[in-house]
Amino acid sequence: MSNRAPLEERLRAALEARGRLISAHDLSPARPPTGSTWGTRRVRQVLSVAVAATAAAAAAVVLLLSSNSPDRLRPAPPARHSSPTVAPTSTVPHPVPSTVPHPVPSAVASGP
Repeated sequence: MSNRAPLEERLRAALEARGRLISAHDLSPARPPTGSTWGTRRVRQVLSVAVAATAAAAAAVVLLLSSNSPDRLRPAPPARHSSPTVAPTSTVPHPVPSTVPHPVPSAVASGP
């Protein structure tokens, strides 16, 4: 200790005296807080659950509303097997168009 500076000696003595003032009781943890205290972690958990529930509810509503939309095309029902039918023959003769040209009325008005 003889080769140390006097200032260093005084600092060491002061720190040693200050260290003796601290006991084991001073180092024990404090009592946890009581009452309704919400930490950041707790708030984040509650918010994330609320956001997830809201998103799930919105997805369910969109799914339900989109399935009953009248604009949505519905698939055609499957074809039914039917027995072949024969078209009845008609006994009424079909009119045959004539090949004689008909006179076309003039578009020009005749004046007095």
